[in-house]
Amino acid sequence: MKHTQLTFFTDVGAQKPNSIRNKETPCPFCRIDELEEVIDRNGSIILVKNKYTVLDNAYQTVLIETDECEGELSTYAKEHLYSVLHFGLTHWERMRESGKYRSVMFFKNHGPISGGTIRHPHMQIIGLNDVDCQHDFSITQFDGIPILEQHGVSFTASTEPRVGFYELNVKWEKGAELSLFADCIQAGAHFLLNHFHRSCTSYNLFFYKNEDATYCKIMPRFITSPLYMGYGVQQVANNIPLIAQKIKDIYFSS
Repeated sequence: MKHTQLTFFTDVGAQKPNSIRNKETPCPFCRIDELEEVIDRNGSIILVKNKYTVLDNAYQTVLIETDECEGELSTYAKEHLYSVLHFGLTHWERMRESGKYRSVMFFKNHGPISGGTIRHPHMQIIGLNDVDCQHDFSITQFDGIPILEQHGVSFTASTEPRVGFYELNVKWEKGAELSLFADCIQAGAHFLLNHFHRSCTSYNLFFYKNEDATYCKIMPRFITSPLYMGYGVQQVANNIPLIAQKIKDIYFSS
């Protein structure tokens, strides 16, 4: 039987500050001098051990992306965008190769219904002792309508979504330029927040590794479909080709 459950410590979770819902909450990532257990840093990009270890049998770290609390990955200057992704991917790979963990999750929450609690831009890298976080990974989940296919990077609108409706995929082949991979991720996040067909304030980035390729799932967050929650049935929107074309026209037409 696959071990897929993580124990969440509710008492620790109750202590976590929430600067998304309460704008008056002091941001812990803005108080650089008070950060504990800094693991590594590159300018304003800092990797720290998570102070609120809500998961059992896990090593939890937080990647603070910038010193600008109101910043957002979708609007970063290119140089900073590439630095953030390089820093995060390097530490994710380092944890994966350490041999200490069954698997390592690398993801980002943004917005009030993304599952996050801190507004300040950040990602998380979490080593799991017992759980394989890619237990149901399938490359078919990254099939889709092409938006961009170039130099070892493919950007698609998913026709086989993990959850349903609209998901964007980026695949990065080994040896390809990181900059194009990062550009596609940024374009996807920016599109969801600014040009989507309905108001979207939240998204997640989920990273996966399979053989020599790295994958990123860009997932807009809304109320989850009851068909998926109750039955695990994904619904696929009928206008995915139009979404793919719109992204192509906005970000990659020149």
